[in-house]
Amino acid sequence: MITPELLAQVRRLTIRSRRAVEEVFAGSYRSAFRGLGLEFSEVREYVPGDDVRSIDWNVTARAGRPFVKRFEEERELTVVIALDCSASLAFGSRGRTKRETAAEAGALLALAASRNRDRVGLLLFTDRVELYLPPSKSRARALRVVRDLVAFEPRGTGTDMGLALSFLGRVLRRRAVLFLLSDWIAGSFERELALLGRRHDVVTLEVGDPLEREFPRSGLVEVRDFETGRARFVDLRSGPAHARWRAARSRHARALTEAFRLGRSERIELATDAPVAPVLVRHMEKRARLR
Repeated sequence: MITPELLAQVRRLTIRSRRAVEEVFAGSYRSAFRGLGLEFSEVREYVPGDDVRSIDWNVTARAGRPFVKRFEEERELTVVIALDCSASLAFGSRGRTKRETAAEAGALLALAASRNRDRVGLLLFTDRVELYLPPSKSRARALRVVRDLVAFEPRGTGTDMGLALSFLGRVLRRRAVLFLLSDWIAGSFERELALLGRRHDVVTLEVGDPLEREFPRSGLVEVRDFETGRARFVDLRSGPAHARWRAARSRHARALTEAFRLGRSERIELATDAPVAPVLVRHMEKRARLR
């Protein structure tokens, strides 16, 4: 159920994201994602300075003078924002949750894509596909995406990343830019990500919280798994407990790095205690330079 408080939150995020898009983000987005191909435009007569490699030899032979082919960039993109709505994203220790941080990033991307006349779609998932909105160019679709990023209430609590990636592979018929938002606390998904990366331009956004990076040495505390509901007591004053935690975090980070490498995916790291827009802008500018 969408409450008045949630609607107010959607309005605030929409207004804030629009302002950021108009002021700084739209240009970076357009430079980073220029189009995924070229389409034939016309044949015209050769003029000095044209690239001789673009000469159309068939037309040249018929006309008796040189003609060149012109191509234009296929500007319109298909953009899909996929958000992990599992219970672990309800966590946050610094004023906002991982879900709220991810929603802000998704809103910026959706509104920037809409401003550039790209087709925008949305996938929300947990351990099941919760909602899929096929890509559309309408302004109403972008606003619907922002609303559901914030206000959609999932039925599931777990995470099946492989299922979500397989679903995208089935429903997307044309090449797309995929933004995958999650904390990436999930089971095996490497094969599905690699298959998706062969056909699509994949950008992974990993949302984390400072408390996940380093536990304070605060004594005996109860910790709970949001997705399963299981709880246990952990002595955070214990050196071995901290060592085990750091070792587990390190293994997880290495596994993610390898999965993203095999999936040919770009990686953006977001945090609940840091602004979202500057991180996205820096990534877009870096991508534009590399292109």
